[in-house]
Amino acid sequence: MVRFLTIRKNYQGGYELRNIRVAIVHDYMNQFGGAERVLWVIHELFPEAPIYTTLMDMVALPSCFQELRITPTFIQRLPFVRTQYEKYVSLFPIAIEQLELNDFDLVISISSAWSKGCITGPSTCHISYILNPMRFVWERYYGRIYETKNPLQRASLRLVSNYLRMWDRIAADRPDYIITISNEVERRVQKYYRRESAVVYPPCDTTFFTIAPKLKVQDFFLVVSRLRPYKRIDIAVQAFNTLGLPLLIVGEGTEKGKLQRMSRPNIHFIGKISDDELRSYMRMSQALIFPGHEDFGITPVEAFACGTPVIAYKRGGLLESMDEGVTGEFFNSQDNQSLVKVVKEFDRWKYDPNKMRQQALKFSKDVFREEFKALCLEYCDRFIHEL
Repeated sequence: MVRFLTIRKNYQGGYELRNIRVAIVHDYMNQFGGAERVLWVIHELFPEAPIYTTLMDMVALPSCFQELRITPTFIQRLPFVRTQYEKYVSLFPIAIEQLELNDFDLVISISSAWSKGCITGPSTCHISYILNPMRFVWERYYGRIYETKNPLQRASLRLVSNYLRMWDRIAADRPDYIITISNEVERRVQKYYRRESAVVYPPCDTTFFTIAPKLKVQDFFLVVSRLRPYKRIDIAVQAFNTLGLPLLIVGEGTEKGKLQRMSRPNIHFIGKISDDELRSYMRMSQALIFPGHEDFGITPVEAFACGTPVIAYKRGGLLESMDEGVTGEFFNSQDNQSLVKVVKEFDRWKYDPNKMRQQALKFSKDVFREEFKALCLEYCDRFIHEL
């Protein structure tokens, strides 16, 4: 029986999802970042939906995730998977294909790598919300090759990447419909997968990230990021070494030791902090420094919501969320000299916190829910008529 027949027209002539079985598939749940925040909001739209993922680590997730029905794959049972899961990367395609999803009418995958490759039956509508194509085998492939000095490791990386790239291209054909997080990612999906997609910007929690009742701006600048090579935090470190201005860096990652060794005493590493602490730092900082080429970049939107301007590299998803001169400034070249020039000319008090917050509200959870659900209804309706 095709339970999609239980979708009914509402009084406005549109369609509503009723009595259908929905499943959500997520890449992996061993950290709490932007992808997991998106997962939480989508699950709020479909609160009865079980979640399937390659592996999970409840210690790394907020306690509220313990209430969800989460089913991991066999990857979960492999030795040392909590700390060394990346060594099993060649097994992830096999794992995601083992998920049995034929009993569901609608499958929503949230993917930057694996989950879009799940296999669904002919009467199951599969909508994939793609955060980015598999970054490490596409746009960052050559960078990883050049960073790997050992010849044997480099040869192994080439072989594994070739296999994963072929699988990823095939897996991208499996969703019936694709939604992406930005025009930037939409272009990458077209380039690498030759698939058409719609854009729904990811949600920012504008009810939590708010302007402080009494604004007390201090003299430091702020970086909030995972400390990985592609985030280019080294540019911010080099720039503030030159400037001598206070810079606080929030986040952890493989680059932390290298960045600390580069840094002068005016640069401080805060590490991992709570959301409450993050909001306080954002509210008090002169500006958020954002030197990476991002898919979208939800952290700058959180800064706007707090009434804090952003100084960002002029490429990627920031071109879609920033309003230059209103929410901050761009620097044109991805190097420290270009950033230094903009910071030297920066004046915190020329930016109106209320105008910055109005920009952030365009990316609120409510806007996301409305747009994402509307697309799901449209795609389900289309899918029904094509059965």
